[in-house]
Amino acid sequence: MTGRIVVGGEALVDLVPTGDGHPDDPALTPLAPRLGGGPFNTAVGLGRLGVPTTMLTRLSTDPFGDALVRRLEANAVDTGLVQRGPEPTTLAVVTLDAAGAARYAFHVAGSADRLVADPGELPADTAAVAVGTLSLVLEPGASRYADLAVREAERGRLVSLDPNLRPGLVDDPDAVVARLDRIARVAGLVKLSDEDAERWGRTPEDVLDAGAGAVVLTRGSAGLAAYTRGGGVVTAPAASVGPLVDTIGAGDSVHGALLAWLADHDALHRDTVARLDADDWAAALGFAARAAAWTVSRAGAEPPWRREMADP
Repeated sequence: MTGRIVVGGEALVDLVPTGDGHPDDPALTPLAPRLGGGPFNTAVGLGRLGVPTTMLTRLSTDPFGDALVRRLEANAVDTGLVQRGPEPTTLAVVTLDAAGAARYAFHVAGSADRLVADPGELPADTAAVAVGTLSLVLEPGASRYADLAVREAERGRLVSLDPNLRPGLVDDPDAVVARLDRIARVAGLVKLSDEDAERWGRTPEDVLDAGAGAVVLTRGSAGLAAYTRGGGVVTAPAASVGPLVDTIGAGDSVHGALLAWLADHDALHRDTVARLDADDWAAALGFAARAAAWTVSRAGAEPPWRREMADP
């Protein structure tokens, strides 16, 4: 394993339903705080898999921000690039449907994570930069993360992109699409859900044609598909390690596991990713599917540890 992965983006608090509903309205269930955010979950997943990882974000100095820092540190994620400020922590109110699928309502006005500043030089051993989700929608931080991704790609570092276009949060769709297109052109890896592909208006083939080294599409219970330069289209079924509890953090676990697999195989470079063959991608997708299976088997975004990912 070579090099460090810097994960840039939001860290927030999910308010997740727990327990029985209110006696006057069963839909009003108690909410429990869970620490999350796409990039935050990806960083925790990488830390649990033993990959040297640094989180780049801005966190509140409120108790939620303190808890987010503690969780990063408890999962072996370096916090040297974490900025702090007095603004509140972003909140996401989660609802679960009958199948355990999560939907989110975000409270982001004036929150700390969207005010991230350019960190300047990254650690010298940085091999890859992963960006994505809400942090690429909410300004002014969105443009700063995009500028960082393009700059680091020009310096030869692998860039991994995870778009996440939440309905109701996108004030300027054209600007967001242009930002994602700009990063995708220089990205070595794009992890894309089928819903986000539709909202972005880009198929995996479009993203690959634009310049990405590879595109991995998550398709829920239908599994994963990699659109590649070296191996065509490779698919893998969804995995299972137990009953589905909820889907919170499943896509983030896929993102982290893919990056961990690349790190394990000394493939944290755009050209190396582009040269991976079908057998390589089958192995990478299988690893990512197992990671997602562990995550959906327990409540909240709890990605697996390396010991849990060993082949049975």
